[in-house]
Amino acid sequence: MTRRDFSERDIHMALDSELPGDERVAYDAWLDANPELKARSARYVADRAALRAAFAGVLDEPVPARLQKIVFGEAPVKTAASRSRWWLAAAAAAAVAIGGVGGYVAGIDHLGLEEPAEDQLAEQAIAAHVIYAAEQRHAVEVPASDKDHLQTWLSNRVGLKLVAPDLVAEGFQLVGGRLLPAGESKAAMLLYEDDKGERISLFVTAESAEKAKGTYGSEENGPEAVYWLDKGYGCAVVGSLPRAQLTAVAKIAYSQLLAGMAS
Repeated sequence: MTRRDFSERDIHMALDSELPGDERVAYDAWLDANPELKARSARYVADRAALRAAFAGVLDEPVPARLQKIVFGEAPVKTAASRSRWWLAAAAAAAVAIGGVGGYVAGIDHLGLEEPAEDQLAEQAIAAHVIYAAEQRHAVEVPASDKDHLQTWLSNRVGLKLVAPDLVAEGFQLVGGRLLPAGESKAAMLLYEDDKGERISLFVTAESAEKAKGTYGSEENGPEAVYWLDKGYGCAVVGSLPRAQLTAVAKIAYSQLLAGMAS
């Protein structure tokens, strides 16, 4: 067999069991020779497991008829329907983790469900929180024990000077953080936990031309996001705390983020 160069696309093919069998040995050797890509492959496996766990209770449920009609263009999109759009995207991501619906997901961003920037920010933040806040072993990429590196790494990748807020007085300890996609850009996620195991997350991106603030909840009894968009960045604090408590913690976290950016 002629040896060929492998790429990240082959990592996804391997994870989806689509890599030709006669290329597997060469692929494994390529991974061993590229530790960074091998680590990325392992992270994808962990993310897939986290997605499966997060949506284990709903993966076998039938897609509601009203959502099928929206996807296939058989019904007009109403404002209320956009409030559940992040669930559709998250379900699509979960389906990708299991495999077999690549074509469906490839078109998910072209359904014509245009939303305000603040809704997009809040939905991305809530979706990330739902997936990673429930994860125990792989919730973060860099732990709080390496806080200096975490702040420097995320600042460089996102394009903002990020200083992780100190929320100890509010009862929350920093768990760590990770880098996430945010549309065509990147976002930083910082995860915090209290002594009861309740978690909140901060989602920060540098790609916002809008100015807005508010509270957003995609689903009844689900996590909410308190968000701000201003001066070229966006921030959302997400959690399932009582709204008054979440808002109070979010304001403190946001003020510290602003102070860190200005320092």
